[in-house]
Amino acid sequence: MHICVMGAGVIGVTTAYRLLQDGHQVSLIDERDQPGAGTSQGNGAQLSYSYVAPLADPSVWSKWAYYTFSKDSPLTLRPTLEAAQYRWLFEFLRCCNAQRVRRTTIDLLNLAFYSRDQLTQWNAGLNLQFDYLRSGKLVMFTDTQGLDAAAQQVQFQAQYGCQQEVLGAAACIRIEPSLGRSRRDWAGGVYTPSEEAGDCPQFCRALVEVMQADPNFRFIGNTRVSAARMQAGALQAVQAGDEWIRADRFVLSLGAESADFARQVGLSLPLYPLKGYSITVPLEDEVSRAAAPQVSITDISRKIVYARLGQRLRVAGRIELVGRDRSIPQRAIDELKSGMAELFPDCKLGEDATLSPWTGFRPATPSGVPIVGASPVGNLYLNIGQGALGWTLACGSAALLADQIAGRSRAIDDAPFRYAA
Repeated sequence: MHICVMGAGVIGVTTAYRLLQDGHQVSLIDERDQPGAGTSQGNGAQLSYSYVAPLADPSVWSKWAYYTFSKDSPLTLRPTLEAAQYRWLFEFLRCCNAQRVRRTTIDLLNLAFYSRDQLTQWNAGLNLQFDYLRSGKLVMFTDTQGLDAAAQQVQFQAQYGCQQEVLGAAACIRIEPSLGRSRRDWAGGVYTPSEEAGDCPQFCRALVEVMQADPNFRFIGNTRVSAARMQAGALQAVQAGDEWIRADRFVLSLGAESADFARQVGLSLPLYPLKGYSITVPLEDEVSRAAAPQVSITDISRKIVYARLGQRLRVAGRIELVGRDRSIPQRAIDELKSGMAELFPDCKLGEDATLSPWTGFRPATPSGVPIVGASPVGNLYLNIGQGALGWTLACGSAALLADQIAGRSRAIDDAPFRYAA
């Protein structure tokens, strides 16, 4: 078949690759001139397969006032005039219960482990260069109450294949000595030795370069999908620039903008953009390189993640429900710089311009479970809503969707990821 994939972030790129492997003719469209240049560009870089617990958690109820009113909260809510924001928040709060969180965590673990296996398999044959590193991950806590709750989560997740350890501060510092210089009083952390990191946009571009050697593949960059033609309840063609592209099947993977396109074909999607920020710290001298972590780090109280990418360190954080405001306020960059200075004080930060300040919109469903599969529109498939786990879940989501389109048996249960009106 000819399949048109709309969106060349990591979800769209991996979907295109998996469909091309099945022998389809694939057109991949994106409004930017390069793949992976949107929300995938500056993400946290962690491939966090064992740390998938959703944002919708019972603790939200007790922390709601802090999240809403505190100046130092890592989560910001700014009310807009969008009805979509209030619908999403209402559904999000409905998901903040223990039973739903347990079910969501299990479903996301299944998809994450499948995704890990897919990436390992693909890269074994392709040997892509994207600063790929399997060095493990430490999630660090400053309070014993948080660490005790994490220990319960580790015990729960062990039933589903997670291999994690709860360690005291000294043991964490032995694993990642750079934490010994941090200006924090650590209670301990959760260590997951199998976690990975990698440069997501580099991966996207390397994978598209591989696909471009196949005559059945076409990348249409610098072109926005602006309109759609329907016939008999199915999508007939989409307009990309001056061209109308007809296809047998279409895949929607436009990230946070997927809901905008869906409305054109009469479809309502439960997506909302969760804004985040990052800086990328060049490790330009031996002192900085030695002082930066090799192990991926999550500072749970600050909600800031750190991932080593060769001679750079990605620092990312914040969750903001603020609509589509693309500005990068100085306070957001200062928070990341402050977190970096606290944890790794011997790394030189330099001027802001050298840190590649970035913002992006994570396309999230209220529950945190992505939507992967057929839609009510006859030949339109969805691969959306991975939120902050897009890089982690991409390869598994792509493989799952390819199996659905082909009518093959699924490697994992796809029922939790199907579209529900």
